[in-house]
Amino acid sequence: MRKTVAIVLGGGQGSRLFPLTLHRTKPSISIGGKYRLIDIPVSNCINSDITKIYILTQFNSHSLHSHIHSTYKFDLFSDKFVKLLAAEQSFLNKDWYQGTADAVRKNIIHLEVSTKPKDLILILSGDQLYKMNFQKMIKHHIESSSKLTLAATQVTQEKASEYGLLQTNSKNEITHFIEKPQTPELQKPFLRENNTFLASMGIYIFERDTLFELLQTSKGDDFGTGIITLAIQTKKTSAYTFDGYWEDLGTIKSFYDANLKIASNKISFDLDGIYTRPRFLPPTFIENTLITRSMISDGCSILSGKIEDSVIGLRCQIDSNSSIKKSVIIGADFYDKKSTSSFGIGKNVSIERAIIDKNTTIGDNVKICGDENLKNTSQKLYSIRDGIIVIPKGTSIPENTQIP
Repeated sequence: MRKTVAIVLGGGQGSRLFPLTLHRTKPSISIGGKYRLIDIPVSNCINSDITKIYILTQFNSHSLHSHIHSTYKFDLFSDKFVKLLAAEQSFLNKDWYQGTADAVRKNIIHLEVSTKPKDLILILSGDQLYKMNFQKMIKHHIESSSKLTLAATQVTQEKASEYGLLQTNSKNEITHFIEKPQTPELQKPFLRENNTFLASMGIYIFERDTLFELLQTSKGDDFGTGIITLAIQTKKTSAYTFDGYWEDLGTIKSFYDANLKIASNKISFDLDGIYTRPRFLPPTFIENTLITRSMISDGCSILSGKIEDSVIGLRCQIDSNSSIKKSVIIGADFYDKKSTSSFGIGKNVSIERAIIDKNTTIGDNVKICGDENLKNTSQKLYSIRDGIIVIPKGTSIPENTQIP
């Protein structure tokens, strides 16, 4: 088996996920109540027996660094690792990461030391939801004698403008590629017989020396707009079609929808086999509460009320006669010694179609009700994205407040 080193890209600003990215980078955002998005690619690597993993970081990275350091610790006497490579200035590189490819380019000096010429390098995104056995993709890559293999999935025309689109021949070799075509005219040549498009998942396997050559030859800062196009023109590239569940969580709506689908078991994805930091919290206490199609994390206290189609995160404290529907309550980072928790939902509170970020206090008799017809806005206490109300981390909502 050829050695494979994984690189997870985690340094982007994540502006479409604002205000969840106000204090953290995208891969550090909570998913499924107790996990972080970064746990998805790292767990996929570990489950695929890929245990040399670099994570490239730059923007709002403290939370991500803290999570990685406290979660992924291998045997001291093995060569397994999950290492952080933060953006840094040096005598050779005085700029920060300018894009996904540039982030890897600036770390060639580290990769040259930890890899050998015949090794494979697996490039992953830190903000996607899926389970994949990368060994199957590696097998396809080796058997096809490709220099680069892209993981691809089928998407509808509605989403075609969001991804790089591929054309392949009968041998699954990539013949044409276009990055995020915005018009039907540009998309039309890539339309397949079943009225779908083959889209790049942002998951790549490179021959090590091929990657280094492309990064040094191309002036492009991103894989999609520079490296991939050059590789298709000059190297043998192939597509590995993935037919499992996969979702790019780059927007508030996609993040919100994915959480609720996990809770309601409406997608072919579960959190079994996904690793995260052990927290050793007490069991959740629930009293006189009707719970339907929801996930409740550890360390919560939930008094009489109703929870429907929702995700309740770690250490949530929910007082009596409160209703939570179609919402993601991310939870709290710690318990307050003077009170039950630094985070709390008061009495007689109604929350629907909302995301409540960490360490947030919701006063008694508050009503937060999102709606698909609401316009996007950003206020001091909340933001609205695609009809979803987002309460930022650490916000305190006074009692008797109605949002919007």
